[in-house]
Amino acid sequence: MVRTGRGSKEKLIKDFRSVIADTEELMKLVSNEGEGKAQMVRDKLNQNLNVAKEYLRNFEDVVVDKSRVAARATDEYVHENAWQTVGLAIAVGILVGYLISPRD
Repeated sequence: MVRTGRGSKEKLIKDFRSVIADTEELMKLVSNEGEGKAQMVRDKLNQNLNVAKEYLRNFEDVVVDKSRVAARATDEYVHENAWQTVGLAIAVGILVGYLISPRD
């Protein structure tokens, strides 16, 4: 479940960056157009692009912070409950071994 969530977040960030890059490219193309309505479109795109970049930076910061908190909590739990963690790992290993062993 964690991998799915992490993969989704990474895909969202990648897609968001792609949208930003496409918008920047569109702005370059529009910049060669005349004044008037084209200038209004450029200004609006630039404003939205800046908002999107700020949102992406904040989103990445939140993801990194939450990952650090989860890693720290896991590390503390394992250190405080080393024998329970070892016992759980052994139990899971035995269960997996039993489930994958051939039966007659």
